[in-house]
Amino acid sequence: MVPQPQPLPGVVHVLVAEDDVLVRMAIADELRAAGLNVIEANSADDALAYIRAGGRVDLVFSDIQMPGVLDGRQLAALIATDHPGIPVILTSGDTGLAAGVPAGMFVAKPYSIASTMTLLFSVLGIQPPQGHP
Repeated sequence: MVPQPQPLPGVVHVLVAEDDVLVRMAIADELRAAGLNVIEANSADDALAYIRAGGRVDLVFSDIQMPGVLDGRQLAALIATDHPGIPVILTSGDTGLAAGVPAGMFVAKPYSIASTMTLLFSVLGIQPPQGHP
């Protein structure tokens, strides 16, 4: 995980769990450019540790297949049980893994950053800033 400076109150916090550093950086950079606070994790294990430590999270965007004890599906299930107010959007290059994921909460890789940003903002229930999808 990459430590980030403390954001101003009212800023939305998105936790991005993705083991491919280039994919993670691409979406994280766009989210930051749109004014959101981004917490980066390279595994579901690290993402869950952050949440359990009391880190503020308004939405989780997680790959399904990652190294570690947990995968993205297990992370989503634990969050749904322990923190039901945090929505989880899952992504994978294997579209077969979309089975059982709630409608609209799965993004197939390779994904369009613009479309993914639109989905994230929609799930968060906020309008993207001017100049962003």
